[in-house]
Amino acid sequence: MSTFAVPSRDELLLRVAEIAPVLRSHAAWSAENRRLHEETVQALSGAGLFRMRIPLRYGGYEADARTMVDVVTEVARADGSAGWVLASSLIAGWGLGLFPDEVQDEVFADPDVRVCATIGPGTATAVPVPGGILVNGSWPFISGALSSQWQQSAAIFLDPAGQPYPVMAPVPMAELEIVDDWHTSGLRGTGSVTTTAKDVFIPQERVLPAPAVLGGQSVSKLNADTPMYRAPFIVVGAATTVGVCVGLAQAVQDAFFERLPGRKIAYTEYPSQSEAPVTHLRVAEAAMKIDEAQFHAQRLAALVDAKCASGEAWEMTERARSRADEGAAARLTLEAAQILAGSSGGSSAYTKVPLQRMVGDLQTFNLHAMMNPDVNAETYGRVLCGLEPNTYYI
Repeated sequence: MSTFAVPSRDELLLRVAEIAPVLRSHAAWSAENRRLHEETVQALSGAGLFRMRIPLRYGGYEADARTMVDVVTEVARADGSAGWVLASSLIAGWGLGLFPDEVQDEVFADPDVRVCATIGPGTATAVPVPGGILVNGSWPFISGALSSQWQQSAAIFLDPAGQPYPVMAPVPMAELEIVDDWHTSGLRGTGSVTTTAKDVFIPQERVLPAPAVLGGQSVSKLNADTPMYRAPFIVVGAATTVGVCVGLAQAVQDAFFERLPGRKIAYTEYPSQSEAPVTHLRVAEAAMKIDEAQFHAQRLAALVDAKCASGEAWEMTERARSRADEGAAARLTLEAAQILAGSSGGSSAYTKVPLQRMVGDLQTFNLHAMMNPDVNAETYGRVLCGLEPNTYYI
């Protein structure tokens, strides 16, 4: 067991504050070039942020959910795409802790390893071959693929002796091909390209059934008593990514107030926008929505931390509410951002003003199938009504 000092939540937040100017300075470049700037990646890595959900024995921090929410929020406040890529890597790194210990030894040989992931099989299929499986197919939306060393992949295993079923396995990025297709209206800097496998061999020890991984069923002996692994995959994912939307909304709020001094409301007699009652109403409404989103984010983190500490079994209502909390935060932050953007005047349409880019990032965040407010609310409502959740992504 490593004896190095694990940084506290406050220490990690201080590190984020120190690198935030670097992240902000490259945010526009990342959006324009559809990938994170290399200095952004190195700043995140140098601050040790990719280590937050890696086991202690590899030099990781085993950070709790509240730390993830707070750190990801502040990173996203500086650059939403950087926050998203960090969150995605944290989820993937945590998920690999469910795999056999020898697989972790391979992936976590570098404690600053960056891992991208997908929980859906895309078009990928796998067939059995001596010693493992052979995978072919593609996966869209692989956030951080351009700066990662490994991809946690999924595929449909075509079992010749039974029914097809989904499996998951880590693959070195060097064995995959990149399709440069990330042309989007938001979160452009995430570089969420498509990756493709062509006759990629994966050793059997790296392969697990996807439902087991998504259910948080670990086969790791050394992580068996580690509290952070006492939660379902999807719940962990929600608690990791929810900070992205909160941080982005705070960034929009920051940008609005930075531009407010000296601004007027065109074609009115108000000497400044800050004196207009309509401005007071709008900023208060937006601020309250951001506060409400923070409540949902922190409630989600508190539930994860409490359940992981106690080791109590997860109720289906708790799993569903976790998704609902993230969906509510996504909706509230987008509404807040749209209010502030709508009160920012025509000059905010210039690309040199980052506010509209941030709103686009939040719009894209809300479109994600795991964050979509309506989908998540429906899932929660079904469970509250005594029905099955209609998904195993819970």
